[in-house]
Amino acid sequence: MKSGFACFVGRPNAGKSTLTNALVGSKIAIASSKPQTTRHVVRGVVNTPEAQLIVVDTPGLHKPRTLLGERLNDRVHEAWADVDVIGVCLPCNERVGPGDTFLVSEIAKLPNRPQLVALATKSDLVKPARMAQHLLRIASLEEELGIRWASIVPVSALTDDQVDVVSAELIKLLPEGPQYYPDGEITDEPTEMMFTELIREAALEGFNDELPHSLTVVIEEMGERPGRPEGKPLFDIYASMIVERDSQKGIVIGHKGERLKEVGTKARLQIAELVGMPVNLDLRVKVMKDWQRNPKFLNRLGF
Repeated sequence: MKSGFACFVGRPNAGKSTLTNALVGSKIAIASSKPQTTRHVVRGVVNTPEAQLIVVDTPGLHKPRTLLGERLNDRVHEAWADVDVIGVCLPCNERVGPGDTFLVSEIAKLPNRPQLVALATKSDLVKPARMAQHLLRIASLEEELGIRWASIVPVSALTDDQVDVVSAELIKLLPEGPQYYPDGEITDEPTEMMFTELIREAALEGFNDELPHSLTVVIEEMGERPGRPEGKPLFDIYASMIVERDSQKGIVIGHKGERLKEVGTKARLQIAELVGMPVNLDLRVKVMKDWQRNPKFLNRLGF
């Protein structure tokens, strides 16, 4: 039996969360076209007859502009120290740039460096000639940065192309060990955290580039409603969407509350699928001034 941990790293929006979900076979990490979507370290479990692979999805390493950004980067570095394999996500539709080389050079400095796999993500977005150039550039990082790739794998999580190859390559590099999670368990992420993330995911699309970074979600209260007729359960969730300024509150609510209603409907359907019963989602919007820079607020919000 092989078992161990693999961590996906990369610049923001490199396809880490989408690949995590594809490997696990279920949605455990939210994905969005907005950069810096992932804020929590999420673990997904992949079981095979011979192995258990725990995939660790991390926030994208970035140049922090706030205390929140600094703390997210700290989480990335902490994750590196605890894994057996690091999968570096280098999207095919973007050139390998200074951000990528900085990221790999930081990994190269680790005293006990995990095995490294290069993942050429979003392979469905490029033609073969561009793919060949991208793979050659990835290979050149070995000499340039003093590292060695155990393998280089093109993959598209969106079209499920070579996801099984990624899984096999990661498992190949794991040590022998026990099964850490029981059969059937696909994540150790708390249910409440999954709810907040699904609400935030529903809210992210359609906003400008600034607002997603200023938005977070808190569950105030949740639980199955007591006294319901038999066979007609209902799950109540009371949640607050937190923004930093009054002007942002108006944007989230939208004209006559239409935007907030749209977010609530989308999130409610996904949460209902998760809990297996109808959901009543009560969404409010609150202002917590400059919460990304305030250590007291960050601690209260779980960062």
